Amino acid sequence: MIWPNTVQDRVKLGGDREILRTYPYRSACPSTVWADLVVGAERELFLAGYTNYFFWTQVPHFSATLRRRAEAGCRVRILLGDPDGEMTRQREVIEDVALSVSTRIRMTLGELARLGPVNGVEARYSDSEDAANHIGLSVFRFDEQALVTPHLARLVGHDSPLLHLKRHFDAGMFDRFTEHAEEIWERGAPA
Repeated sequence: MIWPNTVQDRVKLGGDREILRTYPYRSACPSTVWADLVVGAERELFLAGYTNYFFWTQVPHFSATLRRRAEAGCRVRILLGDPDGEMTRQREVIEDVALSVSTRIRMTLGELARLGPVNGVEARYSDSEDAANHIGLSVFRFDEQALVTPHLARLVGHDSPLLHLKRHFDAGMFDRFTEHAEEIWERGAPA
């Protein structure tokens, strides 16, 4: 090769192959990306954000889409923080915004209540011992792709960065993040 360093700087060769795209803010990720991933999920739709409320405002006809995904055999799971938990109260003080963390969780619970019971749709609260780990990292899985938000200091989720990942191999970034969410899910309690 004439310019091997130039090619290596542009072509993903290792673990970074799992990174499809990065966004400096979750809100910078186009709503079409979220909608396409939700609609395209066939086996696994796992929303492990602390509040998850924004799906109903960002993805058109989100409740109907959840129902259709579940009826088509997709496993749909929603992991939430406890709206009355100590970590939630602490985070509300830190964020100091009008649309509080507990309100955002209750918005999600209200939407799930309107959806009603659907075979294949499960919701859980993270255990109080996992709350700090859950509130600091949102993992949204759509089959072999994931959108991951590591939350920064005092910022609300939409102001934190976002990684768009696609699974390519065992024990890569995709697996590390989704296994973190699975661990919290396993210790959670029904919402």
